[in-house]
Amino acid sequence: MKFFNKIILVSGISALMLSCTNELDIQPEGTPTEASFWKTENDLVTGANAMYKPLFDGEFYGRGFFWFINASDDMVTGRAKSEADNAKNFSSNYIAAGDLETQWNKRFNVIGVANRVIRNIDNIQAPAAVKNKYLGEALFMSSRMYFELAYNYGNEKAGIPIIDRTKEPDPNPIPRAANVKDNYNYIVNDLKKAAELLPSQEELSPKDYGRPHKAAAWALLAKVYLFMEDWKNAEFWANEVMTKGNRKLLGNFADVFKSENNYSTEYIWSLPGTPKFTSWGSILPGVMLENKGWGEYNGWGYFQPTKELYDEYEAGDARRSATILKLGDQFTFNGKTRTYASTNSLTGYQFNKYMDAFKYTLNSSHVSANGDYPCTDLAVPIMRYSEVILIKAEALLKQGQNADQEINMIRLRAGLLPKTGCTMADLKHERRCELAGEWADRHRDLVRWGDAKSTYAKALHGINGNEVWAPRTFNPAVHSVWAVPQVEIVNSHGVIKQNEGW
Repeated sequence: MKFFNKIILVSGISALMLSCTNELDIQPEGTPTEASFWKTENDLVTGANAMYKPLFDGEFYGRGFFWFINASDDMVTGRAKSEADNAKNFSSNYIAAGDLETQWNKRFNVIGVANRVIRNIDNIQAPAAVKNKYLGEALFMSSRMYFELAYNYGNEKAGIPIIDRTKEPDPNPIPRAANVKDNYNYIVNDLKKAAELLPSQEELSPKDYGRPHKAAAWALLAKVYLFMEDWKNAEFWANEVMTKGNRKLLGNFADVFKSENNYSTEYIWSLPGTPKFTSWGSILPGVMLENKGWGEYNGWGYFQPTKELYDEYEAGDARRSATILKLGDQFTFNGKTRTYASTNSLTGYQFNKYMDAFKYTLNSSHVSANGDYPCTDLAVPIMRYSEVILIKAEALLKQGQNADQEINMIRLRAGLLPKTGCTMADLKHERRCELAGEWADRHRDLVRWGDAKSTYAKALHGINGNEVWAPRTFNPAVHSVWAVPQVEIVNSHGVIKQNEGW
């Protein structure tokens, strides 16, 4: 059982998460104050573990921001859900509605807990190696959360509020940073410190698998620099992972999405899951499963692939069948072979990447018995090694250099012939085929490449060529970032401003 299943708060300590600037609350009535709590190694472990607890909320890495990823041309909303449909259509009607309203706050909650660990680390009586490990984790977790907020909500006109972690939480609202580059600079500074402090994955004991490690910090640095368009540094940090991170691609693409390979050489960072007891983990596998699971399990039926995505794959690309089930395909579900059919799918397709756990009988402990929290024992990838390789490839191409070696690493694993003289078009193709349906975020790729407007002006189709989603109007001046949740603007009494145009 992984460490996430062992989060135990000491008696009288509560991990209450309050407003976007509140942090781990260790001062409920009758409990120690912050000054009296942060003393022992056990206090440090307890406080650090509280950073991870919010991640198991079903709307954090289960759906949550995936409603934003769903805006891409790779998928459509499989069931009627006005909030998701409005976001996909770039309609301001999604503002102040449902799960997307909470995403800002959820991530600032984690930042707040990480800040408390960082602020109090010097008070802890513990070996330096232990303190360094947890300080590195806190810096990584803060960075990951700031990055997700920054690239979704921040631009050259306004960034994300940066909390002063050296002080007690300020009850007053914190204004947005002047520019998203302020956020990115803050993030890379923290990540470099985290990378110095964190152990390698190989140095972690199995019970700690899932915690941040050195290669995860390097990989995130590479991605942040990619978004900053600092190609040289993106190349450098991706190369650190590739040369020093003990990473390599698995031989078979489909094996990446099997629980026995949760922490394989392709692993960078993921959300661990267990279907046992409390059913912690990402609900994304169940969210993508056929609605009601053909009468055998409570799948939710969202995020269905499009014909546009299916047709992107070349003949012989092993990733297509591993990524997408289409009508008529044979697959195993609940211990039995069946033919894929759907009364739910608008497109005639379903994502197959997260289906491996469902091949076992549903009572075999690979799948949560609670269909209202349909996680599996797969650690759903947030970032994996192949994305790091493609980050390096993109950074090389942007510098006018050759990226054939990196792109062909991905193509050869997919069973495809190598290419020579690869271009950005080749990079975009491989990134789409390799990372479809993942947290890598195809929508954000289209935005940063400047391709979103033209791509979204085209209709999306189902397996028979029928239109399932009408063309959409994407205005780069407005829609390159998402709307700040209305609740944050209201609660700040207008100190936090809305993104222009929303």
